[in-house]
Amino acid sequence: MYDRGLGVLEQYGLTAETVLRGRGALICQTEKGWKSIREYWGSPGRLEQQRKIQKRCKETGFLLVDQVEENLEGQVVTTGEDGIPYVVKEWFQGTECNPRSGEDILSSMEAMAKLHTVMQAEQDEDMPGADLLEECRRHNRELRRTRKFVQKKKAKNPFEERLAQSITAFLEAGEGMVKELEDSDYERFCKEHRQEVCHGDCNQHNIIFTREGIGFMNFDYWHCGSQTEDLCLFMRKILEKHNWDPELGRRMAEQYNRKRSLSVEEWKHLKLCLSYPWRYWKLVNYYASSQKVWISRKNIEKIEQATALWQPWQRFLQSFC
Repeated sequence: MYDRGLGVLEQYGLTAETVLRGRGALICQTEKGWKSIREYWGSPGRLEQQRKIQKRCKETGFLLVDQVEENLEGQVVTTGEDGIPYVVKEWFQGTECNPRSGEDILSSMEAMAKLHTVMQAEQDEDMPGADLLEECRRHNRELRRTRKFVQKKKAKNPFEERLAQSITAFLEAGEGMVKELEDSDYERFCKEHRQEVCHGDCNQHNIIFTREGIGFMNFDYWHCGSQTEDLCLFMRKILEKHNWDPELGRRMAEQYNRKRSLSVEEWKHLKLCLSYPWRYWKLVNYYASSQKVWISRKNIEKIEQATALWQPWQRFLQSFC
């Protein structure tokens, strides 16, 4: 139904004057501004921690974060009449960061740096973290399994042919990144940055340009850890659209560094993050978890694009930092 979940606004003392449909959410104009309503199946405790972090951002001067609202009973998760749990958040009217606009890209880097300076966890909070090393090891194991599976297949579809031809180079890049991360005293680095909070999904869709400034939305994947991981994700998403242009990458990193100075160790960690074949692994993961009966032309094009970026990506890494 179009208005599914709309009734929960009553539990916030709000009334919808205008209702629009967004990505997996209802967007409503209310007497207290624009709000979004979305199903939420996660932990209320994690959401409460998220609210505290966002509240702290606002208190320290970064106002444009889509803070989770409390209902009239002080709860962050509200069950609708349909029995489904919902969360209500602030919504910003504006436009997403344009990944083809140099001005938008650099402005987003500056805004991200400002957000990171205030997005910190309290010392005594038991915050969820992320283990980049274990994540990449797990991805490499999947790449190895998939390579073995595809190489054994006698009759390969066009996607599998391209996969068989290219997967070894990307796997070796992933294994090289893990080896460097293991040799970099990663455990100590993590401890030193334990109190930092990452947005977790810092891409162009979650950075909104409004009349009041640049806002950040959808903190669903937030976690504690080095904020260079946010920086890596945004840079990678943008640079893949610009053929891994070294000059653009330099300007992006420098723009961030002007507002939040990176240490030598953070620069090294950023380069390591950028040296993992994230895009290629994502395609392999999709293939490995699919039925494999039919592969769409779109996914064939995606793997062709990913392999075409191999040389520009390697040149970028050689010149970076």
